[in-house]
Amino acid sequence: MITVRPGARAGVTDWAIAVGVAAALLVTGLSGQHSASDLAPLGYALLTAGGLALAARRRAPVPVLAVTGLCAVGHQAVGFDVPAVAYLFAVYAAVRAGNRTLTVVASVAVLTCLPLAALASGLPAGEAFAQARGALEIAWLVAAGAAGEALRQAERRADEAERTREETARRRADEERLHIARELHDSLTHQISIIKVQAEVAVHVARKRGEQVPEALLAIQEAGREATRELRATLEALRDDDTTPPRGLDHVTELVERARSTGLDATLTIEGQRPDVPVAVGRTVYRIVQESLTNIARHAAADTASVRIDCRPDALAIRIDDDGKAAPGAAPGAGVGLLGMRERVTALGGRLRAGPRGEGGFTVQAELPVEQTS
Repeated sequence: MITVRPGARAGVTDWAIAVGVAAALLVTGLSGQHSASDLAPLGYALLTAGGLALAARRRAPVPVLAVTGLCAVGHQAVGFDVPAVAYLFAVYAAVRAGNRTLTVVASVAVLTCLPLAALASGLPAGEAFAQARGALEIAWLVAAGAAGEALRQAERRADEAERTREETARRRADEERLHIARELHDSLTHQISIIKVQAEVAVHVARKRGEQVPEALLAIQEAGREATRELRATLEALRDDDTTPPRGLDHVTELVERARSTGLDATLTIEGQRPDVPVAVGRTVYRIVQESLTNIARHAAADTASVRIDCRPDALAIRIDDDGKAAPGAAPGAGVGLLGMRERVTALGGRLRAGPRGEGGFTVQAELPVEQTS
């Protein structure tokens, strides 16, 4: 099945109108009386050119307005008493495109030049003015401009209605996403609560029996608590609830301590005088450290990890290193966590680099500007 694009269809229509107008003007010029027969070929050329120029009236309405106006004046000057139909089409297109002031100026110039051109062709003054008036009646000129303006206003109202529909659809989509977030929160909170309760019961029973509690069980218990807190914080953020401050730079210590509870030798170093960072920057720092330590615990098989935050006057530099199994020269992973970190950092105008270290292990480095996002 062959489909025709709207742009191509409009182009065909424009060419059809242009050829039709050019043919009508040329037939009128051939059938009418005109003086200065030695300039007749120039007159025919100007009539044809004025009509064919209308093919570009959508793409270049102002140049087409100028070309058709000059052609109208030109064929009047060589003695062709032919109505300036092409110029009326150009006025309509120019006004529709929003060039009202320029169209008025050009039309005044054409109206002034037409009788002068008729005089130049050798006609008496009275006949020259009558011919110019007949070539471009002011009423038709006003009608063409009014038609273009009316259509332009209608198109603008249609565009505004379309934008309103898009905004309504976007708002409904946001409401639906919030509804899904709430449903997901309720479902996951229920399941994670069961896991947390079971882990706490197992820990309690093991301690009551005097048995050593496995580190994995303690990690499950703490992860369940943290997941519940994170779900609640995420839902509150979606609800634009400002009663609970978001997690940020002040909560990085908790992440490191939680990593230590799983058996990882994690350290935290903060250097420099910490500036008052925007909420978005603090949240991003927290997420970078959280995701990095989570990846170390899950995939790196590391014994040690270090978190270093360098507070500069205009930026925060974060670096997380581990001594895991990542080999030098290996390609960095392309997981969802790393992609999410990169998107957060880029959105704030910062830079992020993640990859294996030369001495073994993995490193994540990020630099977040403070002044630009405050």
